[in-house]
Amino acid sequence: MPFTPLHLGPGIALKAGLGERFSLLAFGLAQVAMDLEPLIGLISGAPILHGITHTYPAALVIGLAVAAITPPLGRPILRRWNRELTYYRLDRLVRPAILVRGSVMLGALSGTLSHVALDSLMHADMQPLSPWSSANGWLGAIPMSALFWGCVLSGVLGAAVWLIRR
Repeated sequence: MPFTPLHLGPGIALKAGLGERFSLLAFGLAQVAMDLEPLIGLISGAPILHGITHTYPAALVIGLAVAAITPPLGRPILRRWNRELTYYRLDRLVRPAILVRGSVMLGALSGTLSHVALDSLMHADMQPLSPWSSANGWLGAIPMSALFWGCVLSGVLGAAVWLIRR
């Protein structure tokens, strides 16, 4: 859970590479949706924080739900974002408050599925292939520091590329 903001790094890189075909807003909302279960678990003192929602089948369902709720939630967020950018005279970064279904779907599904993949590398309580397997073969496959810096670097480079293109 402490790395949720870092999950956005790969999303920013995807936005830089895919442009309007990818919704970073849907990707971000997917990250929040994925970590509702661990948040509730932390508050309630649950022994397992990354349960059923941190499996690939559940990530697909959550991704579809996020794709459905992103347009009504996202439009006001985008309007507010645009007002702030305009206020600070960053008009070249203003985006239309139009959310295209395909880009929203790609953002939401890549957000939930990548969340499971990244969390599989760092959380011992995960069973990403449940109900077919209780194993987490990716746990510890790369050092935590490499995961951390990989996410940070992808976000910084993605943001730089995105800003240069804008």
